[in-house]
Amino acid sequence: MASNAKYESSAARPLWMQQVLEREGGDDRPPLQGDENVDVCIVGGGFTGLWTAIRIAELEPTVRVGVLESDICGAGASGANGGFAMTWWPKFATLKKMMSTDDALRLAMASEKAVAEIGRFCDNNHIDADFVPAGWLWTATNSSQLGSWNDTIKDLASVGATPFRELSQREVLEMGGSERHLGGVFEAGVATVQPAALVRGLRSAAIAAGVRIWEKTPMLDFNVSSQGVKVSVPGGMVSADQLVLTTNAWLARYKEIRRHLLVLGSDVIATDAVPERLASVGWTPGLAISDSRRMVHYYRPTNDGRVVFGKGGGRLGFRAHMNRSLWATPLRGPQVIDQFRRTYPTLSDVAITNTWSGAVDYSSDSLPFFGTLGGSERVHYGVGFSGNGVGPSYVGGQILASRALGRDDEWGTSPMIRTPQTALPPEPFRTLGGHVVRAAMRSKESSEDQGKNPSRLVRRITELDPTSFVG
Repeated sequence: MASNAKYESSAARPLWMQQVLEREGGDDRPPLQGDENVDVCIVGGGFTGLWTAIRIAELEPTVRVGVLESDICGAGASGANGGFAMTWWPKFATLKKMMSTDDALRLAMASEKAVAEIGRFCDNNHIDADFVPAGWLWTATNSSQLGSWNDTIKDLASVGATPFRELSQREVLEMGGSERHLGGVFEAGVATVQPAALVRGLRSAAIAAGVRIWEKTPMLDFNVSSQGVKVSVPGGMVSADQLVLTTNAWLARYKEIRRHLLVLGSDVIATDAVPERLASVGWTPGLAISDSRRMVHYYRPTNDGRVVFGKGGGRLGFRAHMNRSLWATPLRGPQVIDQFRRTYPTLSDVAITNTWSGAVDYSSDSLPFFGTLGGSERVHYGVGFSGNGVGPSYVGGQILASRALGRDDEWGTSPMIRTPQTALPPEPFRTLGGHVVRAAMRSKESSEDQGKNPSRLVRRITELDPTSFVG
């Protein structure tokens, strides 16, 4: 959101965005020049912002919606993630802590429905986002991870929910194509997508619905009065009745959000396209896989026969310092490459063609939260998708659309409109503590990968980490 942002060339962007921009041929929306008036101004042209805009257009077509994006739509996490459209079933226990069991069930089912709705939206709007509903394999890559899913399955069974199917080791091997997978469970309601193609498709659908989009237009500031909200940008100003902030990790600039938000990097690699080699290892096309460690490894094949392999829990954010080029630079590229080759040794000679990184907005309880900023009923936000935003951003768009329109429906009164109960330490203690915890987690992972037990002190320190891909 910085006004002096330097906009990247296609070659400097993640593989996903490179592929899409080559097809688009530079179809950028012009930056805003002068003053504009809209009913709802959305800041952030990623998944959540665009789903919000599209939902508003569906609910009330006469409402004027404008989207401000500091770079191009999808330049942030929406175009840099692993492309897993997941549900909230793995986080059911956390949902139950925050709300009633009935509400937790409704939201988990809504998150599963959201994945299917994304696929239908792509079909109906002719968006070629490589949507493949092949499911998700939650696996163990060392003996200490075996059974990591047991508590979740037991919790779900107590309420009659069975989204996961337990697998034999042979089934896990046949689905995932690697002997490193020692066990696991399968969730059918998950899909993989080409995330940049999806977000750029949403951009086109929003424009077709009458939404105005200004790219390369960072928000400098906003002011709220009894008459509305005025949003300052380098080329002018947008006047609106309602303001919606959907800038992901960049919302850490606001102290009241930062108290519950930890910004971490996730590092990703992509291989050359080798579809015959992937077929030979038996990896189910489109299947999403992740292991059960806190600094999760997540990986999937692409439709053109590449492997995209990532690792969470990287670079730590400090206060509101969010330099885009820094966060786009991988911190642990060689380690991720090594892990890919250990997981798939028969593919170890395949060339690595792309590396990139992105900022992840981890909430203090690992689930997103929505609210109003500064006590103003005109300024709304959604944040904290915790590395799992492709699918749930669809739900987030419904919540924020209802809030911006003042609708008293199931989404305008959702239990996800909340403030997390856990507040993170202030700086510099947060960053210092984060480095200590990260060091302990690396030590724990290394010991467990070698079949050793980490020390009691290391285990105690790692328990302080609030982030989790699942659970």
